[in-house]
Amino acid sequence: MFDALPSRVRVYEVGPRDGLQNEAAVIPTEGKVQLIEALTVAGFERIEVTSFVNPRWIPPLADGDFIAEALRSAPPEVHRRYTALVPNERGLDLAFKGGLEEVAVFMSASETHNLRNINKSRAATYPEFEPVFARCVEAGVAVRAYVSCAWGCPYEGDVAPQAVLEVTQRLLAMGAYEVSLGDTIGVGTPLQTRKLLDLLLNHIPAHRLAMHMHDTRGTALANVVVGLDRGIATFDASVGGLGGCPYAPGASGNLASEDLVYLLHGMGIETGIDLDALVAAGRVASELLHRELPGRALKALTAACSI
Repeated sequence: MFDALPSRVRVYEVGPRDGLQNEAAVIPTEGKVQLIEALTVAGFERIEVTSFVNPRWIPPLADGDFIAEALRSAPPEVHRRYTALVPNERGLDLAFKGGLEEVAVFMSASETHNLRNINKSRAATYPEFEPVFARCVEAGVAVRAYVSCAWGCPYEGDVAPQAVLEVTQRLLAMGAYEVSLGDTIGVGTPLQTRKLLDLLLNHIPAHRLAMHMHDTRGTALANVVVGLDRGIATFDASVGGLGGCPYAPGASGNLASEDLVYLLHGMGIETGIDLDALVAAGRVASELLHRELPGRALKALTAACSI
C-alpha cells in the first residue's frame, strides 16, 4: 500500500450545491456568491455552484439562475471552474443561460432511492438524459454524472456492486466524461470500498471515476485512502462538511474539504488548493449559517489561528 499513489488529486468542491441543499436556513444569494468566491480564491479546479431543479423539490437552491448570472462577470478562466447539477432539459436551459461550461446529471444505483429522488425508475431516467447529453455535445459543454447509493441505500440496505457497475457504464457510454460514485448515507468501509473499486476498475479506467464520500459514520477518509491506493485521483468534498441528501434519511456529513485537503497534503499529494484560504472559506460558510460546522480540520485550524 502507498507505493503508487497519485502525485496530484483534484478535489471537486460541492459545498455550494450539495452542502447547502439540505440546510433549513435559506442563505441569501449574495451570501452564496460570497462563499463561491472564497472557494475560488482557495484554488479549486471545479466548484459545483448550484442545482437547476424545480424550486419545489429543493427550496434552498431556488436562486440557481441568479447565482449563475452573478458569476458570469468572472474572468473566463475563473468562470470555467463553475458547474451545476441539472435533472433534465429545463435545468439545462438555465445552465446554458448562465454560460456554464460543465453540468452534472444524477441517478441512483438503488431503484427505490432513484424513485424517491427523481420520481422515476432507473430505466425511465436514461431517456431523460439522452437529449441533455446530445445538446451538451452540440454546445461543447462537458457532462459529469453522479451515481448515488453506490455503497448502500437508506431504503434497500446493501446495493449490489454489479448494479453500480451497470449504471456507471451506461452513463459513461452516454457521454459522461467522469462518474462520481456516492456513498450517500456514509456506510462504506475500506474492505467494501476495495471490493467495489476492484470490480469497477476491471472494466473502467481509474481516471473516469471519482469518489463522493459521506462521513456519517467517520469512515470517509479511510475510504479515500483505499481509493488513492486504487488510482482514483478525483474526490468530491464539501466546505466545512456541509450537506447531505434530502431524499436519504440520515445522510448527513459530506466529507469536509478541509479534512480531505489536510490529508492529501500530509501524504505529499498536490491539490493546487491553498489550505489557509480554504479555512477562510469555511469560516465564511460558518458565518452565513450562524453555527459551527462539523469539519474537524476546519475546527482545529481555526482554533490554532486564535492562539
